[in-house]
Amino acid sequence: MKLFPAIDIQDKQAVRLSQGDFNQKTVYHTNPLEVAKQWQAAGSEWLHVVDLDGAKDGVSKNVEITREIISQTDLKVQLGGGIRSADHVKDWIVAGLDRVIIGSAAVGNLPFVAALVQAYGEKICIGVDAKNGKVATHGWLTDSGVDAFEFCQQLEKVGVQTVVYTDIAKDGMMQGPNFEAYEKLVRETNLQIIASGGVSRLEDLTRLAEIGVYGAILGKSLYEGAFTLEEAIACLQEG
Repeated sequence: MKLFPAIDIQDKQAVRLSQGDFNQKTVYHTNPLEVAKQWQAAGSEWLHVVDLDGAKDGVSKNVEITREIISQTDLKVQLGGGIRSADHVKDWIVAGLDRVIIGSAAVGNLPFVAALVQAYGEKICIGVDAKNGKVATHGWLTDSGVDAFEFCQQLEKVGVQTVVYTDIAKDGMMQGPNFEAYEKLVRETNLQIIASGGVSRLEDLTRLAEIGVYGAILGKSLYEGAFTLEEAIACLQEG
């Protein structure tokens, strides 16, 4: 199972929200590039970046810092947040992004997703953010009414290979992931599922690996010192 240490960027700072609430924000570092370099030094292969300004407003204030992370580290970078057009996707792939995460723009627009997959293949990833079983959009502020599991199945049918699945109720709460949801996704689809939200201890990673998810995003657990990235990597190697 792959590990994706996360950097959520707002106003060019590395922050974390609780349950997607922009009013519950903790600033962890004023320089996201330095954080990225720390994760690389700790042995990470991948980095998960979320542009919170882009996710909320559809307009990014963090393009420059994200490009610096891509160009000044050896990390494979996946980015989500406010990427809502084919031109945006193309620009990021040209900039060297390894995986583009489409969220709000994918909901209710499967032809758009299918066209992106046809053009860029495995570089296209869909972020499915679930709240009470329904897909939330636009920085988790809007309930689309779309069933999250059915949406994942539809994504697979149009060629999507990888989905970042977030249970919003778990995100940033340090109470463990929604294991039942991930078990169902692994059982009922052939998607590469990246689990996002709730990882709070090494045992959570072990269980996710046993379920068979492709990857897990690590955010608050690392920033709050629940365990180190080195410990997480060693845990999975031992398992």
